[in-house]
Amino acid sequence: MVDEDPYLWLEDVTGDRALDWVRRRNAESVGELTGGARFEQLRDEAREVLDADDRIPYIRRRGEYFYNFWQDAAHPRGLWRRTTLDSYRREHPNWDILLDIDALARAEGENWVWQGAAVLKPEYRRALAELSRGGADAAVVREFDLRTREFVVGGFQLPEAKSRVGWIDEDSIYVGTDFGPGSMTASGYPRIMKEWRRGTPLDEAVTVFEGKPDDVAVFAYHDPTPGFERDFVGRAIDFYRTEKFLRTPGGLVKLDVPEDAQTSAHQEWLLIRTRTAWSVEGREYAPGTLLAARFDDYLAGGRDLTVLFEPDGRTSLESWDWTRNHLLLTTLADVHTELHVLTPDDGWRREPLAGAPELGTAEIVDTDPDHSDEYLLNTSGFTQPSTLAYGHVGGGTEVLKQAPARFDATDVTVEQHFATSRDGTRIPYFVVRPRNGDGPTMLTGYGGFEVSRLPAYSGVTGRGWLARGGTYVLANIRGGGEYGPDWHTGAIKENRYLVYEDFAAVAADLTERGITTPQRLGIHGGSNGGLLMGVMLTRYPELFGAIVSQVPLLDMKRYHLLLAGASWMAEYGDPDDPAEWDYLGKYSPYQNVHQGGTYPPTLFMTSTRDDRVHPAHARKMMARMAEQGHDVRYYENIEGGHGAAADNEQLAYKWALLFEFLWQKLTA
Repeated sequence: MVDEDPYLWLEDVTGDRALDWVRRRNAESVGELTGGARFEQLRDEAREVLDADDRIPYIRRRGEYFYNFWQDAAHPRGLWRRTTLDSYRREHPNWDILLDIDALARAEGENWVWQGAAVLKPEYRRALAELSRGGADAAVVREFDLRTREFVVGGFQLPEAKSRVGWIDEDSIYVGTDFGPGSMTASGYPRIMKEWRRGTPLDEAVTVFEGKPDDVAVFAYHDPTPGFERDFVGRAIDFYRTEKFLRTPGGLVKLDVPEDAQTSAHQEWLLIRTRTAWSVEGREYAPGTLLAARFDDYLAGGRDLTVLFEPDGRTSLESWDWTRNHLLLTTLADVHTELHVLTPDDGWRREPLAGAPELGTAEIVDTDPDHSDEYLLNTSGFTQPSTLAYGHVGGGTEVLKQAPARFDATDVTVEQHFATSRDGTRIPYFVVRPRNGDGPTMLTGYGGFEVSRLPAYSGVTGRGWLARGGTYVLANIRGGGEYGPDWHTGAIKENRYLVYEDFAAVAADLTERGITTPQRLGIHGGSNGGLLMGVMLTRYPELFGAIVSQVPLLDMKRYHLLLAGASWMAEYGDPDDPAEWDYLGKYSPYQNVHQGGTYPPTLFMTSTRDDRVHPAHARKMMARMAEQGHDVRYYENIEGGHGAAADNEQLAYKWALLFEFLWQKLTA
């Protein structure tokens, strides 16, 4: 078969020819964008925000301590550390440093990036720490002793892979990793889960569950809640459908719920959140409904379900979190956060939980479901710096930390508007702008995977854009989760075009309201949002003055063959199916950019170490557009994984490139 893609060689991530091409393109963009005083100011301002000592060090309780991971100028790779609540209340807490990633990287001659750690309950003396090279998703796993602050000699350890690990007890873990041929799915994640006993070689670990090659991944985990100890295994059939089983001495017991439902267990309760309509014993539950049942009764066949949340046309369930005795719900009403407390008594008592701002976001950061009814609540808004509060259900709250303002928002206004998409659907969006500003407008959005984009404070955007007179716009388009599952599922696969019509409608509405003009409207987005930018580039170029596409999907003909791409076919479709390629091919940016087209100036940004979305998407799009003579430039960071930055220095540099490009092109 004749290959019709002349740029397949750019899919060789670390090939000499491909990297030589990357270096040349990087040099061109760096030379164009970084030479002036404004770039240096943008970079330094962003770095100052990212490294500021008075940032809130967000914490998570693990037993008697609160844990934090911290990066700053002196510790670019970061410190894993912990403290007590009393110490945290002070202006300068006394931090107990567990692991210095910078020191570790120097000692071992490795480019380590912290990926987190699973700490063993209930003593919290051991952890399974994950470290990646350069920020990739693939990581090494090493057992760490929190008392000695050292890695355990002869402890649990895995080489670099996209592994899944979790504690069962001090001497055994669940592990899914690259065991050899056939052990990983087509998406590059574990297909087999095993139980691994301490002191035995990995090849003697006992298989407890196997998925299918075309599954996204498999999983296994242990719930150590005293009196309710349970083990679960299962398979992610695709990005939204799961089969879950309770692992018992007598074998696996399937959790009989719809494959696309989300489930969780807490003590005696089973929670089920529907993604599509579900009919049970003559009653139908709408998509996005949260239901509760007693776990043992449900497994025995009972279907006594209590509705804890039911959406309507304006509201959706964003998240839920258990304390020991209560369930905290975070809901959205036209993208405005509301908080609720539900208490299981004879029925389920529902009360409001104070703390949500009017035009901002409230987020439950952490709870202590094993021991107490405490919670940590973070609030912020576009012009409201973050506040971290500590409270107990039924009691008061105290402010633990308050982030200072990073830019002067005295005369910055926040408004919510609604655009009308082509099919008549109302699309909400937020406009943040100086009252008397006359600068260009920067619009962003995501529109995929049921991910909600909510109002939040960004000192980087505030300094780099708003403080310089620019207008910032956030679009809540379909494909996200702002109005629940239907807002997402109604815009996948063959209906994907709705996402793009929504974003175009917001852009047009901004012009119609006189907020901006196409020549002064720039857009940016990453990952699925990078695909959104690519579609705007090729289908709606007349609406924009400049476009930045970051770590994007762009070649939808081959996305399922590159890295984790196969896992997203439930979202986009299968390009090998002619019927599905028929709609994919209509918007795939790589196949729809043409030499005769007129496109706004464009910047593609990605990372060599991104092992989730292949850098070849951006590489090939850049190569094709350059060959066709379009106004395009490219920057690829060698490190950074899917975030395209491994530390704050790289992140500040990336933001400065983005801002400088937009300021240049929108104010020329």
